[in-house]
Order: sequence, then C-alpha cells, then structure tokens
Amino acid sequence: MEFASAAPSVVKSIRQRDLLNTWLRLYAREQTAPAIWEYQPARLEEELSDLIYYTVDNSAAAPRLTIQSEGTRISRAYGHTGKGVLLDDYIGPQLVPFVMPFYHECVARGLPVYSVADVDDIYGRVVAYERLLLPFQTDGTVCHIIASVKTFCEDGGFEIKNLMRGNDAPPRPKLRAVIDHDLFHRAPGRIAAADVVEFADQPGVTTEIIELN
Repeated sequence: MEFASAAPSVVKSIRQRDLLNTWLRLYAREQTAPAIWEYQPARLEEELSDLIYYTVDNSAAAPRLTIQSEGTRISRAYGHTGKGVLLDDYIGPQLVPFVMPFYHECVARGLPVYSVADVDDIYGRVVAYERLLLPFQTDGTVCHIIASVKTFCEDGGFEIKNLMRGNDAPPRPKLRAVIDHDLFHRAPGRIAAADVVEFADQPGVTTEIIELN
C-alpha cells in the first residue's frame, strides 16, 4: 500500500487537527514521537467517544495491536466492543487488508498517519470515514497508538450501527498519507522569532524597522 507525503494541513476535522497539534508540540522538542503519558490535549473528555487506544507488541514479525478502549462510538460501527482483543481479530479477515497497513505504517515510521475512505451505511448512504493515527513511544519504540475516527455524511444523518459490517463492499480509499513534513505547530496570533515588523509611517513619526529575536 502506497502512502502520500503530507503536511498537518491535510487533516480536515478541526477536532482532529487539535489532537494533532498537541502531538506536534511534544514531537518538536526532540523530533521524535512522545510518550503517551505526556499527551494531554485540551477537551480530551469530549473526544473520548471517538478515540481508540492501542498497545503495540513489536516482538512478532509484524506489530500486533491490542485494543484498550471500550464503549467508544466507533465500536457501534463494528457491532461490538473489543477491549483486550487484537485489532486484526476484531475487524476480521475481510477488513484486515484495508485497515492493518495504516497501523503498520504508523509504527514503522513513528509518525502520524491520516486516511479518508468512503463506506456505505446499511441504507446505502455514503459516509466519509476519516482516521488519524498518532504514535507514542518509549525508549525509541512505538508502543502505543491513539486513533481518532470521524464519520461524516454529506446527505446529513446516517446509521453508524454496523457501519463497517453492514454490507460486503470494502472501504473505498480516498486518501492515504503519512504526515512527515512541516512537523511543527505555531500558536495563532504569535510572531515567530526573527520575523521583521515594519511600522507604517504616521505624520511626525519616523518609520522604524524592528527585528524580533
């Protein structure tokens, strides 16, 4: 599976962008994925229903991910909760080729992975499925992943129950990307160091140029 190279701006959802920005601020310190216990985004409680926490076992040939969340909104899309279950067992063999490569890429690169796919609900309405994967590491190894999943239907309402199991049609990929450049977050309204600011002329006032350091 091929992944495009992308900047953080590729993420559409404002809430997902907030989650990513918090990760980027931690990443910027040493240019490496942070530890999961450092990750405390604002309004986290409001997002918990759309978040899935995983632990990562790197002892096998391919990383194995175990679900640590229970009762999330996305569990309704799969028809049941999966706490303590391996992700590949939870989603089933039909979806493994469409899901697991994103997680493997996230573990291998130690960078966020973002994807958008279209799926159909049980009534045939097209639903955009946007997934952001954030890696967290300890001692240089990715050992946790947090997934943020958003669903959106241009027609308005849709049925999330069994969204991922409601028919035999696989997800239709629209975007697969690794967020691997412009890995920084500048808070809005601030002026970066070494930016040059010129004050406009006013009557009786001399123009002055100031370099900020």
